Amino acid sequence: MVCLCMTSYAQGTEKPTMPDRAEFADATAGYRRELLAYCYRILGSIDEAEDVVQEIYLRAWRSYATFERRSSVRTWLYRIATNACLTASAQNARRPLPSGMAGPSSDTNVPSTPDGTDISWLQPFPTASTHAGPSDPAWVVESRGNLRLAFIAALQLLPPRQRAVLILRDVLAWRAAEVADLLGISPVAVKSILQRARAQLARTAPDEAEITEPAEPRLRRLLEAYVSALENADITTLVQLLRADARFEMPPFSTWFEGRDAVARFIGSRVLDQPGTLRLMPTQANGQPAVAAYRRGIDGVHRAHAIHVLTIDNTSITRIVAFLDADLFSRFDLPREHP
Repeated sequence: MVCLCMTSYAQGTEKPTMPDRAEFADATAGYRRELLAYCYRILGSIDEAEDVVQEIYLRAWRSYATFERRSSVRTWLYRIATNACLTASAQNARRPLPSGMAGPSSDTNVPSTPDGTDISWLQPFPTASTHAGPSDPAWVVESRGNLRLAFIAALQLLPPRQRAVLILRDVLAWRAAEVADLLGISPVAVKSILQRARAQLARTAPDEAEITEPAEPRLRRLLEAYVSALENADITTLVQLLRADARFEMPPFSTWFEGRDAVARFIGSRVLDQPGTLRLMPTQANGQPAVAAYRRGIDGVHRAHAIHVLTIDNTSITRIVAFLDADLFSRFDLPREHP
């Protein structure tokens, strides 16, 4: 065997060369953030998206020496990313929010632990730590694309390939021919897939034209009032902040509530204990206002409890999704204990 191998090299078989690390980093590093957002849109999980991005760069590193540059580095990376995401999607079920599973509840007697349903829930995407500017490609993609929770939840209702086509065409504004080349299908097939995806999305996703967030001062006042109401266990103020048809969800619990009275009744009886039980820190998720909630333990220490993602219109809070997952705090660069 050794002799055969030596003969093979002697006859001209070249050992694969490894790419230059600095050259590879210069060519690919600038796309990491937008690839993360792309993978998150398809997978609905920041944890899975992070893992897939690591896999993308590993695959890219291994094949960079043979990359023939018939397309741009960005297109090449998106080809790897799409294949990796479709493979991951085939192995994992879609990630819903509780409101996508069943109707709202009127019973505030929710068990203290999740109901045992084996569901992988939608996760929030951290945007508070993004220090990008207008010249940053990642900032451009995220500003044009849609990361709102309701949109990501609607995407999860689509088959994985429809998700990829719709994101590439409608969010990233790729041409049909580019998407067809990336997926190895015809432009006609891309248009057909896109048509079906748009029809489904029109039935489930919010109309972006109707979403009007308040100006920054008003938004800040609403957020500060929400923080104050929870920290001071002030249910009266909280009720005043909620729109009449407000929703409250709390994955991993499948139970959720709709309507100001139902939401206030649950939060007042099961969330708000006494002033000082909760401490909150402002953050941002999916391009929306959010707060990190720390709950006081019996030792008096406030520890990571939940990430609340808020949907706010011009006058009130319309939706609260409280992700009860302390492990998310590290994704948001937040401490595990309130400082």
